[in-house]
Amino acid sequence: MAENQSTKPRETDDVPVPASLRKSLKNRHIQLIALGGAIGTGLFYGSSESIALAGPSILLAYLIGGLAIFMIVRALSEMSVEDPKAGAFSYYATQYWSKRAGFVSGWNYWFNYILVSMVELSVVGSFVNYWFPAIPTWVSAAAFLIIIAAANLLGVSQFGEFEFWFAIIKIVAVVAMILGGLAVIIFALPTDSGVPASFANWFNIDGGFFPNGLMSQSSDGSWTGLLMALVVVMFSFGGTELIGITAGETEDPRRTIPRATNDIIWRILVFYIGALGVIMAVVPWNTIDGKSSPFVQIFDSVGVHVAAGILNFVCLTAVMSVYNSGLYANSRMLYSLAKQGNAPAYLGKLNKNGVPVAGVLTSAVITAIAVVVVFLWPEFAFNYLMSIATIAGVINWTMIMITEMKFRRVAEAGKAPEDSALHGLSGKEALAAIHFKLPFAKITPWVVLAFLALVVVLMCFSPSYRVAVIAGVIWLAILFVSYQLTQVKK
Repeated sequence: MAENQSTKPRETDDVPVPASLRKSLKNRHIQLIALGGAIGTGLFYGSSESIALAGPSILLAYLIGGLAIFMIVRALSEMSVEDPKAGAFSYYATQYWSKRAGFVSGWNYWFNYILVSMVELSVVGSFVNYWFPAIPTWVSAAAFLIIIAAANLLGVSQFGEFEFWFAIIKIVAVVAMILGGLAVIIFALPTDSGVPASFANWFNIDGGFFPNGLMSQSSDGSWTGLLMALVVVMFSFGGTELIGITAGETEDPRRTIPRATNDIIWRILVFYIGALGVIMAVVPWNTIDGKSSPFVQIFDSVGVHVAAGILNFVCLTAVMSVYNSGLYANSRMLYSLAKQGNAPAYLGKLNKNGVPVAGVLTSAVITAIAVVVVFLWPEFAFNYLMSIATIAGVINWTMIMITEMKFRRVAEAGKAPEDSALHGLSGKEALAAIHFKLPFAKITPWVVLAFLALVVVLMCFSPSYRVAVIAGVIWLAILFVSYQLTQVKK
């Protein structure tokens, strides 16, 4: 149960009990936070780009990428269940690797979510303008920033409720699309394309299941194919690691975190592979051009033209969900960094509701500045700042896998922290006592790291993503230099 800050009667000499993070997130919150993290505008709109690159074989790309993400979250959850803490991977990197690793991991993740939030808030105005074109886009961005920040200041349970309902809306939208598409296929309803709706369309339209092969170069010099689609697919899964961030404020992490983590794989099967599989059965994949969402196209193709307005509402809630999650994650990351000594001490203070107010307000202000940059210099913001956000995700996942290996070595050596469930154990006994084990833990991290390295190599074949790789090297150098400067000051 959540602990309340309490004070002894005035006539005693006792001091108030220090404020602490509240373990107020319930199982339903965690389940929906995990599910919502895997469904966003990347699925509703970004899937057009991945379909154009790989055709129907994009389903295989989502399966491969989804398996990699599942193992990354399993690695994080293994540590979160044994030692649930705010800041998750930054705390674990500090505890089991080094203070430098904790600094790099924490600030990388914080900056990544600042940039992601920046993009989401900068486009929120376009969704509002669908209904209210007279409202300036900056007004919409400012309004939603204030609303979400206020909700985060109320307490972690309020954050959980917001995410719960945001996720419900997204789930209902995807399930409705899948059921609607299946109805079109089963009852052989006519479509605008003139092509009968059928799963056979995966194999008999414009090159079949692998229209661009594993990797091929088109006439304009750009690279396409299944492997190139992996780059787009991986970044659509950003946000699934939020499960680890919530562990420090979950009522029963040993029960809830494993359930939420194990459910990720079927969510990917249903909400990505299932949804896109149905879409490409109803709408020929070579007509999905990105001018509108594939979700809108599937309803437009059978004459249901209100879908655009409905999807606009769903995307608006998806954007709010991303910023809500981003602000929550960033405030807890700053709190954890402060406790590690890797951030100013004021960021480690909590209010009576157990909320790191300074972390919430600091992140909100920095995000607001970033949004102003987007409005003033959109080309700079999207070409360069988003490149850093893109590679920051790969850096984050890489550090999670390395930290998991370090965690196991520390546990095996009998050096688990005193507040860890593994404290006092060593050798095979300690490894056997891990409650939620990463499958095939001796080889899985290396396989995932090799896969992430492949993704980085593939990014170099795309002009837009190539900038991200260069930016990533520069960004890591900035983080390392910044850490050294903080140590010199101390």
